[in-house]
Amino acid sequence: MTAHKPRKTYAFIGSYADSKNPGVYTALFDEAKGSFKVTHQTAGLQNPTFLAVDTDNWRLYALSEGTDANGQRCGAAGAYQINPDSGQLTPLNQAVTLPATTCHITLDRTNQLAMVASYHGGMVGVLPILEDGKLGETSDIRRHQGASVLPVQDRPRAHSVTVDRNNRFAVVCDLGLDKVIVYKLDVEGRKLDLHQEVQVPPGSGPRHLAFHPSYRYAYVINELGSSMTAFAYDEEQGQLAPIETVSTLPGDYQGDNACADVHISPDGRFLYGSNRGHDSIVVYAIDADNGKLTAMQHESTGGKHPRNFALSPDGRFLLVANKDSNNVVSLARDEATGKLAPTGDVLELSMPVCIKFAQVEADAE
Repeated sequence: MTAHKPRKTYAFIGSYADSKNPGVYTALFDEAKGSFKVTHQTAGLQNPTFLAVDTDNWRLYALSEGTDANGQRCGAAGAYQINPDSGQLTPLNQAVTLPATTCHITLDRTNQLAMVASYHGGMVGVLPILEDGKLGETSDIRRHQGASVLPVQDRPRAHSVTVDRNNRFAVVCDLGLDKVIVYKLDVEGRKLDLHQEVQVPPGSGPRHLAFHPSYRYAYVINELGSSMTAFAYDEEQGQLAPIETVSTLPGDYQGDNACADVHISPDGRFLYGSNRGHDSIVVYAIDADNGKLTAMQHESTGGKHPRNFALSPDGRFLLVANKDSNNVVSLARDEATGKLAPTGDVLELSMPVCIKFAQVEADAE
């Protein structure tokens, strides 16, 4: 008789922390209830604020901070092996990434490269991932040039890197330049080649991008303008073309706000973005025919300063990391309407800012 292990879903949470204290948490997620509990915590990294997970090889990569030969702060990252049975992390190595601190890390689709973005340095770096999962030496650095209209935009501020499904192009949001920059991804050469630059409205401050599951569209959340820009995407040519830019806020809101993260439901029907200040998740319906957006809801995040958030693998729940209220809040998602509602499940931990899901599929014994 064949027995089956139950499927496990982990939520890995990155936070602000010094290297002596826990900075990356492993939480076991209950797919039925949308609840979660911390099972492991990992120290050793300075401010592991963003994570990337390789579920093919069960590895996790986390940002960190280091110092260069002159004692100046610089970007670094840590590589970990994940135990799929427990979610526990075992260190593999740490590597210097860029000559400035970093804010985002992602992997290419083949898990051969890690790419990091530096907000303070206005640059993007590429690192090879070695066969044993360790990070190698930085193989390419792309330094952006220019500025835009707001005081904070007096220099380039690369904020994120997103790879398309064919692993041919990597798209960088630069908040300082008000540009979305498309690079051709050269996996074998371990480098990026400039392919296209697309302007968003001045003062927008593009931060993160999400590709639609059909890859006909892409959506960029603009931190400074509290807006969302929709693009048509030609994945054969690697070309983005703006469709429209809409507000992330209710029309009557007059307070301060800065946007952060963006994700799309697995079925491609709904788009979600986080507002820091209004402290909400905005929900849009996506028009499949033209990619345009209709605002449906602004749901409270149940905390302050929602940075990153994540949809569960089945799309039934959304977990949001509220940095300033030190909590991660679970929201249930109505798959028919896209709307959100609190489950009542809240996890208290210090300054959470990033959530990444990983799932162990059921297998036979």
